Amino acid sequence: MIFCGIDVGTQGARCVMVTGQGEVVGESACPFQKLAAEGLPEGWFEQEPEHWLTAVRSVVHGALTMLEKAGQSPRAVRAISVTSTSGTLCALDDAGRPVAPVIMYSDSRSTDEAAAVQAAGAAVASSLGYRFGTSFALPKILWLKNHWPDLFAAANVFVSPTDFIIGYLTKSWRRTDQTNALKYGYDLIEQRWPEFIEKELEIPRQTLPNVQMTGQRAGDLAADSATELGLPIGTPVAAGLTDGCASQISSGAVAPGDFNTTIGTTLVIKGVTQKLLLDPQGRIYCHKHPEGWWLPGGASNTGAECLDAEFEPADRDRLSATALEYSPTSLVSYPLVGRGERFPFQNADAQAFLLGEPKRPEERFTAHLEGVACLERLAFETMEELGAEVGERIYSAGGGARSDAWLQIRADTLGRTVLRPRVTGGAMGAAIVAAAMTEFKGLTDAARQMVKIERETPPRADMTAAYDEKYGKFREECRRRGYIR
Repeated sequence: MIFCGIDVGTQGARCVMVTGQGEVVGESACPFQKLAAEGLPEGWFEQEPEHWLTAVRSVVHGALTMLEKAGQSPRAVRAISVTSTSGTLCALDDAGRPVAPVIMYSDSRSTDEAAAVQAAGAAVASSLGYRFGTSFALPKILWLKNHWPDLFAAANVFVSPTDFIIGYLTKSWRRTDQTNALKYGYDLIEQRWPEFIEKELEIPRQTLPNVQMTGQRAGDLAADSATELGLPIGTPVAAGLTDGCASQISSGAVAPGDFNTTIGTTLVIKGVTQKLLLDPQGRIYCHKHPEGWWLPGGASNTGAECLDAEFEPADRDRLSATALEYSPTSLVSYPLVGRGERFPFQNADAQAFLLGEPKRPEERFTAHLEGVACLERLAFETMEELGAEVGERIYSAGGGARSDAWLQIRADTLGRTVLRPRVTGGAMGAAIVAAAMTEFKGLTDAARQMVKIERETPPRADMTAAYDEKYGKFREECRRRGYIR
């Protein structure tokens, strides 16, 4: 049995074919033909859905070619699921064709509309612990209504990119999932579209899709799409999820107490809690777990970008390989690039700091690894202050997790074992969702069977005191600068 996961990202698409034991037997990636529309005003970001479909067809064919070389038939594919960006707006007609340009999650044109949505939906936002911003889709719908009323009137339904791709697969576009519905204003507690959307914003309820739980059956693969993709007609398609949630699931963080840290350009913390976490400061928000729990998460402005900014690519592998020789350093680093932080504290004027003078590049590099680890520890303490129970094992993904030295420094700083799965990413998370729908008892069961941990890094007992002292100095400097209390 094979499960197909499709990830439509910001720059391209990826597909994986995965067995029920978590072995990747087919995979392919393809960049979009064109990343964004040209000549747009500053702060506007749009893409063409047809480029998404071209890339999806390419990656599915590529993954199937690899699958067949491994001796498997496309008929072995039991289910499909999809993930894509959260907050991106697709306005479709009744045949699933876009009637307006796709407005990307990063588009900031709807600043005034976001304030209006927040004012109208303050009660819902407060109950779920977030604020409507320009990264949400609902303000984008209101912007369309205010500025392009003819296109707004032509829209039959507003959906996410995940839903658009699933619509292409099943020929059913009037549905979404609970994770993507969050940024469209869906009330995850009451499990309904709140009245303010229609009554105060005058966005008709019939233009909003029906909402399913991630992993429920969204439909079956239609004949024409099956022919284009080379997959069996009627293959079940599972309701998908946002890219962030898919990446979390791919790491194995799926049950209460499980938390995942992804270190890419930035540091992202996501986990599972039994109850909804409410943050008065708005640093986190929670998606709904398909098994009834909650998925709190927060994203920092700090991460591996500091290494990209200060060290040449050719040097980073060497510096990483020698980092443990210099740890713990005598330095205390907060390696923010640029200005401003959003999690685990919010401060628009936050700036990097480095206490002490590095004697050589290796020491400065290692101090930055330690600084991100200190910020990660502060993030977990923040989650715990908000009511999360964080387990003793932290799942980890992203480029930062490839460094064995960084895993060790993080484990020493956190006082927890850090786990690196063999395969992570949105497409893998989507494949796990597909498997959960058809072959396993649920999402947790599927992830426990399919996620394979390739490295476990426990903290070194003889380093505990030194890293506790370093973290104490890090917290004190953040407090002195007014970043935390």
